[in-house]
Amino acid sequence: MAINVETSNPQGLLDAIKRKIDQKHIQTWEYDKDGDFTHSAVQWNKRAWLRPSVGLASLKLTTLPTTNGNVTTELYAIYHGRFVEMLLAHFDGLFTNAEASAMPMGADIVTGSRVAQ
Repeated sequence: MAINVETSNPQGLLDAIKRKIDQKHIQTWEYDKDGDFTHSAVQWNKRAWLRPSVGLASLKLTTLPTTNGNVTTELYAIYHGRFVEMLLAHFDGLFTNAEASAMPMGADIVTGSRVAQ
């Protein structure tokens, strides 16, 4: 389960997302000390995380489940769809394409889990 974002400046895009969150221009997402994103709406908060990794021409966000390891189809759809929506609304000039995988694929789920903080 992943979001792949094609961009000529993946680190710049990641930094811009965090900056807009810090400035409260984006209020539907937050990130933790590890740099993982979670939805900030009460209903979805800390039910999963999206872990960013910077590539040469892409920013990839892989799904990191909570300790119960359960990422439902609904939770997947909310996190991935709304993250892409946020990218389109705030950063359409910083990337050329964003796509979400439809089903879990091997390395798309980060091994392990995390305790909600």
